[in-house]
Amino acid sequence: MLLDQILLLSLTGVTTAALLPEKQQSSTSTSDVPQYFQTTPELWAGPTATGRAPFLAQTNPVSFAPTVTFVPNTPLETAQPIVGQGQNQSIFQLMGNLSPYLPNPSGFGVAEYPLPPGAKIAQLQMLSRHGSRYPTVGSNVEVFGEKVANNTEKLNATGALSFLNDWKYGLGHEILVPRGRQELYDSGILHYYQYAQLYNPHSKIIARTTTQDRMLKSAEYFMAGFFGLEWTNNATIEVIIESQGYNNSLAGYDNCPNSNNYRSAGGSNASDQWVAVYLQDATTRFQSMVSPEFNWTVTDTYAAQTLCPYETVAFGYSAFCDLFTYQEWADFEYANDLYFAGASSFASPTGRAVGIGYVQEVLARLHNHTLGYSGSQINTTLDNNTATFPLNQSMYLDFSHDTNIMSILTAFGFTQFATPLPATHYPGPHNLTVSHLEPFGARLDIELIKTPKPLAANRTYIDGKETTYIHFILNQRTIPLGFSFLECGVDRLDGWCELETFLKVQSKSTEEAQYEYACFGDYPAEPYGSVKNGAPNAY
Repeated sequence: MLLDQILLLSLTGVTTAALLPEKQQSSTSTSDVPQYFQTTPELWAGPTATGRAPFLAQTNPVSFAPTVTFVPNTPLETAQPIVGQGQNQSIFQLMGNLSPYLPNPSGFGVAEYPLPPGAKIAQLQMLSRHGSRYPTVGSNVEVFGEKVANNTEKLNATGALSFLNDWKYGLGHEILVPRGRQELYDSGILHYYQYAQLYNPHSKIIARTTTQDRMLKSAEYFMAGFFGLEWTNNATIEVIIESQGYNNSLAGYDNCPNSNNYRSAGGSNASDQWVAVYLQDATTRFQSMVSPEFNWTVTDTYAAQTLCPYETVAFGYSAFCDLFTYQEWADFEYANDLYFAGASSFASPTGRAVGIGYVQEVLARLHNHTLGYSGSQINTTLDNNTATFPLNQSMYLDFSHDTNIMSILTAFGFTQFATPLPATHYPGPHNLTVSHLEPFGARLDIELIKTPKPLAANRTYIDGKETTYIHFILNQRTIPLGFSFLECGVDRLDGWCELETFLKVQSKSTEEAQYEYACFGDYPAEPYGSVKNGAPNAY
């Protein structure tokens, strides 16, 4: 059932921005470097077709007049004010997991503080999402593009949709777009400013990613930002196979079949239900702008809305963005929130199981031991070897995917994101807001902090010996551990937790995930909202 195999990995780069055929995979190498440390040539890269090259200087319809909505110093823009958008609001912060990276704008309930006098950061474990990318093969936007292309004579679009008469789908498949490269490079630079002194300049650290092209490239761009173009002198990237059936904590769903079948469909079902509600008016609007012979459905409307973030990060501008009101963008965000809640968080029966392997790895580093057995989807061949799972680094850098990181937060037990979300209406502000948790380039930084004395909840020192605390930071804002783990202190101003207390809390995390049963068990699918703890209900 659990496969721990190490295969030769390969890398071939895109050398031009023009439309290229998919790369050919190579299966041989004469290198003496262990296969799991080879980054070129590249196998198991997944789809790698690039899309149409942008030419914004020539094609940009935006005049940069005062009415324009744009992100300064980037090409993310819309041609006119979004209906209902207030000052300092941006639709690019309402695109769920397709949002370009932004620090969490509202935080998680506590303020940010500098370290108290005498305190020192002793260790960092970073988990990063890849950067902005092209859509998945067979996605709804690709299907919509094919529908438009196959019905050009029936379309006869008018008004706000008139651009569709000449529009052609031009996105590639799954690899990073330029914005995605920038996000990871910028993240590397930011992390250098934050944590450079944790790196021992006389050492060469191991960083981990997966074989997917965007995952490997994200790690490489981050390293270039952190260390510079000579980063290979400072770090070695360990590339773990990402493919169905293989053990990989950075892509935990690949060895969790029930996370990919009807048992975990609650998120999709809830999102679809909400889409049918909030896009009803927009669907009526758009049907009136095309020929009656073109059957414009709510599925088409949602695909058109989804094209806005994808085209924006690929080309710098998308005419689809202007078609929707600000409220419809807030509702788009909520559709993503519902999906993540039911597919990867506490409303999913596999929410904890998909993320438990990485949680075990974090805890193993904190306990300073390797993992020869886990009862989860970790690769024990790699994790039971200090050459591939080192324990002597003060800085650990890992790269993963959005749903996997959401499941990792669930496996840790961050119940502040467990509040049930209704599929029939928007409930108002809520903690599980995907653009705040998992935008492109999202990053979770886990700090170990040593203080000379215990630090009280009000951040004053009290008598005692040196104490170690753990601090979780998601997209540059503290996740208060006491909100989910009462033992850590719900009244702590800084959101930290004593490490010893945190480890005791986490000692039950593997049991709560129910990995074998959740991922491979034969249990009935439950309607969305029936599962509340990220694991199958008892029967």
